[in-house]
Parts: sequence; structure tokens; C-alpha cells
Amino acid sequence: MSRKKKIYKKKGNVIKDLTRNIFRILNEDSEKSFNYKQIAAKIGVVDTEGKNQIIQKLAELKKNQKIKEIDRGKFQINEDRKYHVGKLDLTSNGNGYFICDDFEDDIFVPSVNINHGLQDDLVRVYVYKKRKSSKLEADVVEILERAKTDFVGTLQMNKNFGFVVPDSYKMYADIFISKGKLGGAQDGDKVLAKITDWPDNSKNPFGTITQVLGKPGEHDTEIHSILLEYGLPYEFPREVEKDAEKLSIEITKEEIAKRRDMRNDLTFTIDPKDAKDFDDALSFTKLENGNYEIGIHIADVSHYLQPKSILDDEAYNRATSVYLVDRVVPMLPEMLSNGVCSLRPNEEKLTFSAVFEIDEKANVINQWFGRTVTYSDQRFAYEEAQSIIENCKLSDTIESYTMPIDTSIIDREYNVVPEIVEATLKLDELAKKFRSKRMKAGAISFDRVEVKFNLDQDFNPTGVYFKESKDANKLIEEFMLLANRKVAEFVGKGKGAKPTNKTFVYRVHDEPNLEKLASLQNIIGKFGYKINTENKETTSQSLNKLLSDVHGKGEANMVETLTIRSMSKAEYTTQNIGHYGLAFDYYSHFTSPIRRYPDVMTHRLLQHYLDGGNSPKADVYEEKCKHSSKMEELAAKAERDSIKYMQVKYMQDHQNEEFPGVVSGVTEWGIYVEIISNKCEGMVRIRDIKDDYYIFDEKQYAIVGQASQNIIQLGDEVVVKVKKTDLERKHLDFDLISH
Repeated sequence: MSRKKKIYKKKGNVIKDLTRNIFRILNEDSEKSFNYKQIAAKIGVVDTEGKNQIIQKLAELKKNQKIKEIDRGKFQINEDRKYHVGKLDLTSNGNGYFICDDFEDDIFVPSVNINHGLQDDLVRVYVYKKRKSSKLEADVVEILERAKTDFVGTLQMNKNFGFVVPDSYKMYADIFISKGKLGGAQDGDKVLAKITDWPDNSKNPFGTITQVLGKPGEHDTEIHSILLEYGLPYEFPREVEKDAEKLSIEITKEEIAKRRDMRNDLTFTIDPKDAKDFDDALSFTKLENGNYEIGIHIADVSHYLQPKSILDDEAYNRATSVYLVDRVVPMLPEMLSNGVCSLRPNEEKLTFSAVFEIDEKANVINQWFGRTVTYSDQRFAYEEAQSIIENCKLSDTIESYTMPIDTSIIDREYNVVPEIVEATLKLDELAKKFRSKRMKAGAISFDRVEVKFNLDQDFNPTGVYFKESKDANKLIEEFMLLANRKVAEFVGKGKGAKPTNKTFVYRVHDEPNLEKLASLQNIIGKFGYKINTENKETTSQSLNKLLSDVHGKGEANMVETLTIRSMSKAEYTTQNIGHYGLAFDYYSHFTSPIRRYPDVMTHRLLQHYLDGGNSPKADVYEEKCKHSSKMEELAAKAERDSIKYMQVKYMQDHQNEEFPGVVSGVTEWGIYVEIISNKCEGMVRIRDIKDDYYIFDEKQYAIVGQASQNIIQLGDEVVVKVKKTDLERKHLDFDLISH
């Protein structure tokens, strides 16, 4: 059912955003005072009625001590009060939290103090102590910057106007749409609405419909809704496609002459079986001294993506490809991502390479970075490479190879040549040595299981399966990590002991927060697990032991998720602090420029330094790093939402079945249960549990029956049945059958 619709009509000519504008004017120069006439002039009010509104608002703000009157009729911002700037984080019940570096903990903002603030808005708040309590609360006094003004929702029409009911549970107000701003939408349509105004005296924002997406529940409608909710595009503008079509794709003799020619080196790719863009390849040569020359070859996207071009601007704005359940929304047009830049087999390609001489102990003896031209001899899916690793043995002579490879896996028109078998097995052997060194250095091993869906031709889920990282995946991962690390060291570390301080794009990961680790220990302790946070080394070792011990158990996904949440977020920046999770002092992203814009920046900067260029200003790159980190986070949220959507869609066809599950979360309003067989998560509401009256016990991460003293807590195995599926909200409600 929709929320109750109510709107307060304007009485006369009400000045919009009056409170916000007064604070803006007074904050421009906090030492200067303003009277109502000066404020009226600054916001363009000339009529008597408008000036009276300003006088009344100034009196109200003075009464609430948000401003002070320093002389008759002259007002200043009240600096005696505690004002702070930060971001707003809203909850589903309309309350929120103020997040600011000035405070160690987030500060509670009751719904009455939100003052039209929305999720992630940059706001100025007044912080005060709650009556008869030491706890702090905040009051939003000014919205400095909206995080977003476009919202996806469903249109519900009345006679002469409508409301868009937003999909996001963090958007607490429906958007009022006047008859002239419907944009052709009809009652019940899923739409994109833009907030254009939110008068002080209105409960609801005013908006206009900018796009009609279709009917709720239709597959494309819901997928496009997910993308637009996070401001992510689902198609390229025509001018961008045209710009891509103009590119010269010929590899000329002149261009080859500028590069290291590695076309004769044995080269191949290993990617997912359904991949269409291949942005990395490996080459393998056995040297006379017994060492190995291994090349990590990356599509030279920066050759085609020229700075300040239409293509480059679009790639920067997107910053990343988005991987949804049923599709990839690429950063680059298909002509580039799947065509000219993709390292397809039996084609010459322009590449940017990191080439290493490596000995039998996986030590890097020599390294070289630069632009190359390569030729991929063969394309493998991970399953094919895995079959080689599992079924073939490395021998001194090529003739003695045995090849019992499942032909149903390798369904190709060509044969796997013995040289590639040798290369694959040796690369696997070296990769395992690289991984062992990383783990000893304190790297954290997050080998999480991915949920995947079998889809029919109409994108309906017919089954669920789990994708786990195997040796072939780890082989590629280790050599990509090697290239990323060595490129970052080459620029940031140089040859000396001191950092070079050259501007560069780093991928950093800070150490975990001790309070979050303590909270993690409280939870996992209930299952008999323990982490040692005495120092960095013991923390890494015990986290790895925890992840190893929990693997394959019912509570595995929950513990792994909680462990990841205790970690800091990885991000892009020009300020290198190292990568805690990988145990690297220097780390960048160099290996995926088809799908990540920071890799394009890395290529450009690396070539700039190879050409002897001076260090450019860091500010420009830092801003681009922040944008890339933000877009990466939005893409990750869209990807998670698409999985939730498909899980709900899958469970619609299983409503009469009972499923064993694990309690994965406990709140004051219910328990979350994850079904073991398919990892679909839903909620059992406390009010729906009939065998007792349960209340939330925060200390035990449990709900407790008041009569029976039954405890249902994190990690408990239960049996549930689907009660309700909500595709639009991507939410499942369960009935608890037994516990």
C-alpha cells in the first residue's frame, strides 16, 4: 500500500528555502551583521509580503537561538552554538545520523530535526546534549549540498496531481507532481522524478517526471530502475557512439616501430567463459639462464582514449563498468570494450605491458614497463585452465605431457598446444609461491563464494549456483597483483629508500578500526572463534585463521560479511598509505583500463614518467580519484541490488517450500535469515513469531521469548517459508517454521 498522501498548499507567495538562504547569507561572513532589508536584497525579495516573511523568520530563528541580534534589527550567525558540517545518513524509520570527522561517533538526528535533509546530503547541524542525558543529538539547520535530486519510484495519480512513491527506503517523503509535469507518465508507471523545489512549509518536495521507465515488475524496468537510482546510465549517448566510430583501428608500421614488438612471444588469455572483453593477457618465455620472462599485457586503452575528448569525458563520468546479474553496463562503447581494445585470440593488439624476469623461487630479477604490440595465441576460460592445472603434470620434456582434458569443457576448434600447457603449469606454480609470500607478509584471504543465477531467455532465474575462486582464478589474480604492485613501486618508490613524491594514482586500504574489530570479536566469540588484535601481524594471522575455520560452515557467509565490514574501505587517492588487505606498501590499478578509469589514469601517468616528464599537480588527480571511488561504490550498490532483485524473483516460484537457514542479523523489529541452499536473505518480523512474545537483546545479538526464555540469536539454524516477495523493494518476508 502507498503511504498516506498529504501536502500543505502555499498560502500566498511563500518564499522558498527561506531558512536555508538566511543561513547561507549569514555564513558568508560570520563577523558581519545583516538586517532584513539587506537579506531581502540578496535573495531578490522586493514586495512587502515577502519582507514580512523574512522579519518573521528572523524572529523565529532568534527565538530558537540559531541566530543572534547584535544590534537592533541586525543579525549574525550564533557562533556560541555548536555548528558542524558533515553528511547525513538516514534510517528507514525517518531518523538519521550526522557523520562528521569532528566526532568519534555518529550523532543521532531525530526525524523532527531532519529539516528536509536527504540521504548523504552535506549539511550544517547544531549539536547539543539531550535533556537529562550525556548523549549528543543534532539539528539540521542548513542543507549545503544535495547528494542527489533524482529518484526512482512509482507514480500514484489523484485527480489533478500525482505523487511519486520512491523505491528507496531512505527517501521518507513522496514527491508531489503537478498535472503539467507528468512527462507522459500514467498511474502505476515506474518513473524517474527530479526534485525541483521543497518549500519550508511543505511536507513533500515538488518535482517533475524526467523519464518513464515502464511498468513495475517488468525485467528491463526494474534493472534500469536500479541503475538510475544510483545515477548510473544504461546506454551511451549517440554522440559518444559516433566518436567511437571515428577512431582509427589500423595498427600501422609506424605505430609498431614505436613499441616493443612481442608478437612472437607465446601469449594467451584466461577469463570467465562468458567474457566479451579481454583486457589482460600473459606471455611466457623460458630463458637460457633457467629463469622465466613473463609479460602481463594490458589493453592500451589510453592510446584510443585521448584526454578531453567526448569518449574520455564519458569514460571519466562513468568511471567503471557495472556488472549486474543479467548484463554488463560498460565504461567504454562496445566498439572499444569488446572490439579494438579486447585482446582477442589471433589478432594483433596495442598493449601496455609489465615484463618481468622471474626465477624459480618467484623472485623478480628484472622488470620493464612500456608500450608493446602483442598477439594472443589462445583464449582460455577459467574452467579450461583449471582442467589443465588439475589434469596435467609439469615434466622436463614436452613429449611426456599427458592431456586427459574433458573435451566438453574445452569446446574449441583448435587444440591446446603443449607449450601452453607448460606455461600454464609453471605460471600456476609461481603464482602459488607469490601467494604464499603475500600471506606470510600479512595479507588477508577473502575467498568469498559468489552467488550466480541460471537465467532463461526472458531473464527469469531457473536456478542458483555458487562461484568459488580456484587455482586458475588465483593464477591470474597473482600476476595482476604483481603488475599493479611493481608499477606503483616503480613510480612511488623509485630506486632509493625514500618515496619519490611523484603524483600517482594509488589503490589504498587502511588498517582496520580497533573498535570494529572488538565488535566483531563480540559476535564471533559466540561461535567459539577468536581474533588477536595485539599487533598488525597477529591481527592478520587471526583473521585468516577465522576465515579458514568458518569456511563451509552455516555461519560462513555471515561471519565473512561481518569481517569485511570491520575492514576499512579500499579507495583511490594520490596519498599513498599502502594496502593493508594485500600487505603491499605500494599498490595501484594498472590491469583493467577497459572497465576502470583509474587504470587509464595510471597508464597515462606511467607513460608520462617513462618519457621523463615532471610530476603534475596532485590536486587534479585527487579530485578524479575521489570521483572514481564514489562511482565504484555506487556501482557496487547497484550490483548488490540486482542480486537482491534476482533472489526475490527466484523465491517467487518457491513460496510453498520450507528452507533451512541461518540467522544472519538481529534487530529490534525482527531477525534476518539467510537460506543455506541459495543464500537468499529475508526477514522474519518479531510480530509474526507466534510461539511467544519476543524482545530484542542487543548484548546477545538475539531475540528472547518473555515466557519461555527461548533465545534466537546470530548463527542459529532455523527453518523458514516465504511469506511475501516484494520485487520493487527487493525484499523478502519469511515465516518462521521452526527454531
